[in-house]
Order: sequence, then C-alpha cells, then structure tokens
Amino acid sequence: MSENAPPGASYAAAGVDIEAGDTAVELMKKWVAKAQRPESVGALGGFAGLFDASALLRYRRPLLASATDGVGTKVVIAQRMDVHDTIGHDLVAMVVDDLVVCGAEPLFMTDYICVGKVRPERVASIVKGIAEGCVLAGCALVGGETAEHPGLLGPDEYDVAGAGTGVVEADRVLGAERVRAGDAVIAMASSGLHSNGYSLVRHVFFDLAGLTLDRHVPEFGRTLGEELIEPTRIYSLDCLALIEATEVHAFAHVTGGGLAANLARVVPDGLHATVERATWTPPPVFGAVGAAGRVAREELERTLNMGVGMFAVVPPDAVPAALATLADRGVPAWVAGEVTEAGPGRPDGQAALTGDHAA
Repeated sequence: MSENAPPGASYAAAGVDIEAGDTAVELMKKWVAKAQRPESVGALGGFAGLFDASALLRYRRPLLASATDGVGTKVVIAQRMDVHDTIGHDLVAMVVDDLVVCGAEPLFMTDYICVGKVRPERVASIVKGIAEGCVLAGCALVGGETAEHPGLLGPDEYDVAGAGTGVVEADRVLGAERVRAGDAVIAMASSGLHSNGYSLVRHVFFDLAGLTLDRHVPEFGRTLGEELIEPTRIYSLDCLALIEATEVHAFAHVTGGGLAANLARVVPDGLHATVERATWTPPPVFGAVGAAGRVAREELERTLNMGVGMFAVVPPDAVPAALATLADRGVPAWVAGEVTEAGPGRPDGQAALTGDHAA
C-alpha cells in the first residue's frame, strides 16, 4: 500500500468519541452517587444495575410495577436554551408518577441518553437532573446508557428516556376496581405544562406567534423560555404519603390525553366522574397557548394538563385528611369533582369537565 494512502477508517472518524464517553461517565458519577437507596448494590460502570431484592421480603405478596417514558419535544426547549440540568427531572417525573398511580413505591430507575455528539459536561448535566429527580422521588438511579448517534442527530441534539420499577402489596393495588359512587376527586396542581403537548405549544408560540425564548411575558413574570422549561412536579412521595394518611381508591396521572381521558382510566363501568372547571383557575400559560393559537378549549383540555398534574379519588370522609396531608407537603390541592352513577348525560366509565373556570 502506498505510504500516501489515506488512513484507515476508525470509530472516531465515523463520529463516535469513546474517550468523550468515558469522560462523561466520570463526570456523572458524583450525581449518581447522590441518587441511591440502601438497597443499591455496586457502583456505576457495570453492565447492569443491581438492587437488593431481599428488601421485598417484608411484603406478603409483592407485585413489581414497571413504567417507561420520555419527555417528548420538551428536549428542544432545553437544547435551544442550552439548559440541560432540568430535563432529567422531567424524565423522572414522567416515569415515577406513572408507577405510583397503582400505589407502587418507586424503587429504582435506569436512563437512556442518545446524543448526536458526546459533550461530557452536557451529558453529566442531564444525569445531574435525573439524579436530583430520583432523590425527590425516593428512588435509586442504578444505571443507564449514553449512546452517540452521529448522522442521526445533530451535534447539539439529544433525546432521553427512562424506565422505572416499583413495588406494591398485592392487596393494596389502587385502581378503578376500588372506585365507588360518591367518591371525591381531588386535584393536585401542576407546576406548569409538565412534559406533554410541546408540539402544540411550540407550534403556537414559535410558528404562529413568532415569539422567541428570551421574550419576557408579563403574564408569566419571566421569559417564555423560563416558563416552558419549568420542571415537571414529582408527586410520588406525596401520593405515598396520602396512602399512609388516609384511604385512597385511585390516582390518575394527567399526561398525554389531558384531564378527562386520564381520569376516565380509573372510572369503572357503571360510574361517571365529573370535574368542575369552576374549582380552579389554570395558570396563565394555558390561556396564552389558547389565545395565541386560537386553540379551542376542548383541544387544550385533551392536550395539556390545564394546571392539574394528578388526581386522587378518595371516599368523601377521607377528604379533610387528604387535603391536610397535601397542604403539609406543599402541594396545592382542592376538591375538583365527584364520582356518580352513570346515567343520562353521564356516560358509563367516562369522565367529563363541566362549567367554566374561575375568573
């Protein structure tokens, strides 16, 4: 072969930097170390995360619950703002708040971060957010994967996903089978848009209204970017505290599909749930999306959370204790509706919003 021949192909020349990946792992280790539980076994860097399952021996019949999710196109906001230490918080919320709906205590999570180019500090910042979210959720971060996909993603693009495992006693599983006519529907306030509906939100604010992320919006009291990147509220420990404090029949995590559709998932045949809009005023961002995009109310309510991130369905005599527990934990909450027998105008196994929002 000629000494002037081009060098042979390499992984680095193809766009994958193994050394940068190793650096990212070293930078994230301190954050992962903060997101542990007593049952966590081993250190970051193994092929699999380990969790001591002997902790389950205290259960009579432990059921493992699992959930997986991402954060949708909210990652675009983080990338454009060059703020990467909150998107992991969103990821944890989307996973653990699905787990706790059945009454499960989140035990551990793993994450998957796919990047166009490994920038060690950025990856570590993402993991920092995931670790901090796990601390707030009471679960361990036992491992994950960072993958570099040049050609598939741009150098500054990435996506995140996660999976979580929880445990619940078999005879304490919450859900539609526990819900009864007369139950109260308690709403827990969201921290904002959370991590759903961002394709609509971005289309409205950027494409239709022509706004920029650094635009100060008086109704928000901050810039548009700061509003859109607000981390998702994590409810898992609040919900577990509620279960310990009083009787709970069901939870409904308000994500894609909006208020009525998610609440309907825990309404059994023969019953109907009603949520009264007059019991709360949605935060300004929801009205801003509607006004800027001329979005119909029905479309807003089936796409966005409208200021409610979680519902709890409880018997009427449990309402005072439930509201007191949530207030003590700093979670704004209120009675938003009730469960009734199905009948004329109240479709079987469904939920509906009625009236108009408070001024």
